[in-house]
Amino acid sequence: MQDEFERLKWLRGEIEAANQQYYLLDQPAMSDADFDALMRELLELEAKHPDWVTPDSPTVRVGGEVAKEYSKVRHLEPLLSLDNAFSAEDLREFDRRVRQVASAVEYVAELKIDGLTVALTYEDGLMVRGATRGDGEVGEDITANVKTVKSIPLRLKDEVPRLTVRGEGYMPKASFARLNQEREEEGLSTFANPRNAAAGSLRQLNSQITAQRKLDYFAYQVLGAKELGLHNQAQVLTYLKQQGFVVNPEYRVLATIEEVAEFCAQMAAERHQLPYDIDGLVIKVNDFALQEELGFTAKSPRWAIAYKFPAEQVETVVEEITVRVGRTGVLTPTAILRPVLVAGSTVSRATLHNLDNIRDKDIRIGDHVLLHKAGDVIPEVVRVLPEKRSGEERIFEMPEVCPECQSPVRQDEGEVAYRCQSITCPARQREGVIHFVSRDAMAIDGLGPAVIQQLLDAGLIADAADLYSLTFEELVPLERMGKKSAENLLQAIQASKSRGLGPLLFALGIRHTGEKAGKILAQRFGTMDKLMAASLEELQGIPDIGPTMAENLVYFFSLESTRRFIDKLRAAEVDMTADASLKPQVLAGKSIVVTGSLERWDRREIEKIIEDHGGKAASSVSKKTAYVVAGEKAGSKLSKARELGVQVLTEEEFESLLKQEVQQS
Repeated sequence: MQDEFERLKWLRGEIEAANQQYYLLDQPAMSDADFDALMRELLELEAKHPDWVTPDSPTVRVGGEVAKEYSKVRHLEPLLSLDNAFSAEDLREFDRRVRQVASAVEYVAELKIDGLTVALTYEDGLMVRGATRGDGEVGEDITANVKTVKSIPLRLKDEVPRLTVRGEGYMPKASFARLNQEREEEGLSTFANPRNAAAGSLRQLNSQITAQRKLDYFAYQVLGAKELGLHNQAQVLTYLKQQGFVVNPEYRVLATIEEVAEFCAQMAAERHQLPYDIDGLVIKVNDFALQEELGFTAKSPRWAIAYKFPAEQVETVVEEITVRVGRTGVLTPTAILRPVLVAGSTVSRATLHNLDNIRDKDIRIGDHVLLHKAGDVIPEVVRVLPEKRSGEERIFEMPEVCPECQSPVRQDEGEVAYRCQSITCPARQREGVIHFVSRDAMAIDGLGPAVIQQLLDAGLIADAADLYSLTFEELVPLERMGKKSAENLLQAIQASKSRGLGPLLFALGIRHTGEKAGKILAQRFGTMDKLMAASLEELQGIPDIGPTMAENLVYFFSLESTRRFIDKLRAAEVDMTADASLKPQVLAGKSIVVTGSLERWDRREIEKIIEDHGGKAASSVSKKTAYVVAGEKAGSKLSKARELGVQVLTEEEFESLLKQEVQQS
């Protein structure tokens, strides 16, 4: 037990040190794979010993807490807005007002990150609360979400009794581009800019979603700084770094307002090279004593001002609108533009997202439009210039058949996206094959994206089913393949044939049918043929298979292209029956909470049993909870279960219930 506890402490130390090397020093100390391995081991140890979990454990960063709503937080000091400056002359006017109070002035110029202001509270060095700005007086408690941001320290270097830090939560440009691409492929609405994306992510009710969004944080202010012996803003930024925060490195301490204006002009020119979005700079009087002397107006401090960059929009012409087909079959209209320089690069294309967006903005082929880059990354048509229309502009219509394979295009009810319905569409092939061979699907090791692209380019496969007809002679000539690699790959392909119906259903990429649904369907029908023959009503009657998933299943299996694909798998002798080891899904649709110390299983084992039988191992008790399994020293969750009238089971009662349910099924 002592050895495990020491190992747990060591793991936490290594993970936090790696986080600081990566986020604070920008010097990665280990590979992503090594980091993930340490995190998995820590999760397993904490699952085995839940009483060892602490609020500052790195595992809280994976998220998982779901809030019904956010409670309100009153800020210790108001978060005031700043007056704006839009030119060098505005900055000089600000300087003149400051020099009416003091002749000698030093300024700190910091980049104005385009994100969401977040206030952090630490007690005895431990982070206890994160809150939004709100109206400046009262914000929202987003502590669970804030803990998922890896650049925010969960524990300070020093055990300061109480510390409130303010900074900006933001989404890096790369994360923003990746998120919008994923949402577009799923037919979801995209975010307008990184600020919009960051705000939406930090205000998610499910902190696990926030964790997936890859947010970051720059700290810039400490409340009560003078009590810590800090006398100016430059000292605050140094102190924040010492305590483990990431401070934006592009700040400057400047002696004159002319130097400030020059720095603002420099950053306006260089902003597009930064990995995050900025919309200006914040100029502050450095000395805190002078800040106090200058004071505040009703709405803003007299010792600071925000220099705002002018919006960069350029005019161009929509010469054509084409359609791109993504991995999930979503048809995305793209504007082909007259090439134009914007935000540091030449742009000739811009995604129009979907038909609704085109209609809302009334974008027509031949229109003169204003263009900008959302987040300095994604070219976006801001609006049309209708006064420049000649009458020859053309209204765009979404094609009725896929431009890649001529299969039917369909718009599902309640969605903005139009989709190609063919699983063999060439535009969907590469990503479809990548998904088919992935670990939770058919698990074919050695088939990475580069090899798959080679197979497609060489005409050796047209879809994932063709993998099963590959030969040694065909594989060996491929780049970086070799005899041993070819042999290993063929063995992996052969082994995947026995994966069973559940993983195969997930591998097919049927919309809304994930890994868990694949297991449920495999257990319910047993064979592919029985599932393909199932009616809509039959599918809708299965727990956890909702109306939308059922409709997609019926439609998917009605397609001739689907049947041809499955026939090819059958000819290759791919197993299409339920895995004998698959447990009956007798807990499907039931949420079960485990609390206290167990004797028969450790926490991870019993949660796996719940999930293997189709249930959900939940972390909190609610009216929707089916059972609470309680061990020794069960605490607040047991009390909450009794308060709500949720059935409480011992370990023995849970095991008996499971056996009884299996026998009845």
